[in-house]
Amino acid sequence: MADSEGCKVSIMDKEYLVACPEDERDALQASAKYLSDKMSAIRTSGKVVGIDRIAVMAGLNIAHEAIESGATGGGDQAKSVGARLKKLNNRIEKVLAGYRQPGLN
Repeated sequence: MADSEGCKVSIMDKEYLVACPEDERDALQASAKYLSDKMSAIRTSGKVVGIDRIAVMAGLNIAHEAIESGATGGGDQAKSVGARLKKLNNRIEKVLAGYRQPGLN
């Protein structure tokens, strides 16, 4: 990503540096806030323990919302949304990999 620079995002009170093109920073910040809100709600419910599991549950909930809203119903827009979700998921996995603690998965 030659035209990408680091962009700090905060998810559940932790800061992450994510490579992101400047023209997508606002969308990344909004996505990080949305994810953080979802993860915080799951943590508050007390039904899921562990940051990895909370992240997976939040991802599943967000994917379900996208499917229910018709965003993944087919066509070019759905492919674009799917591709962006896959990229975001890959970014999240890379960041979380640095914070995983052995034996807590």
